[in-house]
Amino acid sequence: VLDAHLPLDEMLTVDISHTPEMKGIYSRVRLNSQISRRDMLLLALMSSENRAAASLAHHYPGGYDAFIRAMNAKAQALGMTHTRYVEPTGLSVHNVSTARDLTKLLIASEQYPLIGQLSTTKEETATFAHPAYSLPFRNTNHLVYRDNWNIQLTKTGFTNAAGHCLIMRTVINQRPVALVVMDAFGKYTHFADASRLRTWIETG
Repeated sequence: VLDAHLPLDEMLTVDISHTPEMKGIYSRVRLNSQISRRDMLLLALMSSENRAAASLAHHYPGGYDAFIRAMNAKAQALGMTHTRYVEPTGLSVHNVSTARDLTKLLIASEQYPLIGQLSTTKEETATFAHPAYSLPFRNTNHLVYRDNWNIQLTKTGFTNAAGHCLIMRTVINQRPVALVVMDAFGKYTHFADASRLRTWIETG
């Protein structure tokens, strides 16, 4: 989305018609309501709001398929040779990647400060139009609320196939660290795993 240099203040309609993976997935966001592209990015990154992610793809220049092609082209350009995207939300089991590839993505994300800013926002009230309504959203990474973490970018995810996943770009012992946790079993295990990894790095 950012590589396409699209206007962030443009109002977009919530549309998931090209994303069959969204069928039956609950969301508080109303279909066909409108919100700015920036706020769609915020909800997708901060709160893992899948309707926002699907809508960003729908409104990409050239449409949904062009968005998927752009995602895969970006992955290849970053050297993410074991990564393949088939849809924008992360819900499909056919979206695949590796810890090494996600580390490359985290390193590249330094070039996009807005992604870091939005993904580490603790909470925000989003205002929609047509119809007019507001909804509060919180960050899905509980670690952003802890003062002892310096998190510069983060994203959580979950599917039955992948388990609970967490990626973060952070600073530990005054050193930049790209941290990837995949296939955690419990609802909060990936956060505990991240804390254990930090302790391991700190203590050597």
